[in-house]
Amino acid sequence: MRKAIQAVLATLLLAGISFAGVTISSPTPGSTSASPVHFVASASSSHAITAMRIYVDNVSVYAISAASLNTSVTMATGTHSVVVQAWDSTGAVFKTPETITVTAPSGLPVPPSNATTFTNIEDLTGWQSCSVCAGAGGNGPVAVFSMTQHQASPSLDGSSAKFSIGGTTRYADALWWKQLGAHDAAQNFKYDLDFYATSPQFAEALEFDVNQGIGNMKFIFGTECSPKDGAVWKVWDNAGVAWRSTGITCTAPTAFTWHHLTWEFKRTATQVIFIGFSLDGVTHFVNRTYNARAASSQEVNVAFQMDLDSTAQAYSVWLDRVTLAYW
Repeated sequence: MRKAIQAVLATLLLAGISFAGVTISSPTPGSTSASPVHFVASASSSHAITAMRIYVDNVSVYAISAASLNTSVTMATGTHSVVVQAWDSTGAVFKTPETITVTAPSGLPVPPSNATTFTNIEDLTGWQSCSVCAGAGGNGPVAVFSMTQHQASPSLDGSSAKFSIGGTTRYADALWWKQLGAHDAAQNFKYDLDFYATSPQFAEALEFDVNQGIGNMKFIFGTECSPKDGAVWKVWDNAGVAWRSTGITCTAPTAFTWHHLTWEFKRTATQVIFIGFSLDGVTHFVNRTYNARAASSQEVNVAFQMDLDSTAQAYSVWLDRVTLAYW
């Protein structure tokens, strides 16, 4: 049916008759897909299209001031009514409705048996850290921070690492990272850890990263739980040098409780791909791709960052069983 409609539209265009309305290329009516759902649509009119919007179950979930859109929308499992709507410069409204089904996603990819794996990274020597370099543009305010390894309690395996941040400067940050050597051939990564916080309500954000340099390109797999700025998980847009919301909720984690976090990433020769993550047994697929950036470094490292909020109150986080697998 859709091909027939497109053929009719093509015939009308050849006859010099313009079509006004919204065409949805993805998803197709009645289709089934996993979340996030990929939307591709365009609008046309005899007047300029000024805006487009996606509605899911009568709730606006995405808007753009353009005549086309290409985005992914996180949706719950089940059947949904979706509408893509457009407006032109005269105020005329065009819309196309669909019904689609969203299925529960399968689990995250499992590293193969030949994957290289670093375990208990929190216990390794040679961790590096900074405060100023963790801020915006690598020139942020100064925080008071520390890392203390081999903590027997709290711990899941008898040896965790305690990370603390404080001071009097609002929104100051502290970053720690551990270099694991250069591994240019690695294209898939699984970052797995457990974390425990005393006063997570004072965290502006908690950041969990993997970084790779292959000589001429830098791939930053940056992720953060941002309770104070949208209460969402964000991922790092390498080329755009900005955090991008995934739309997946992340409130302050429960205090005095161990939380298990797993992130999976992959890369191409020029792009960074955030596959998804699992937090306390709940899996979310992110499926975001961003261009990497040119940089002369050769490395693989894992990183952890803590941010102070507007009150600049101190808090601590323990990491345990930190593992990185790559292949």
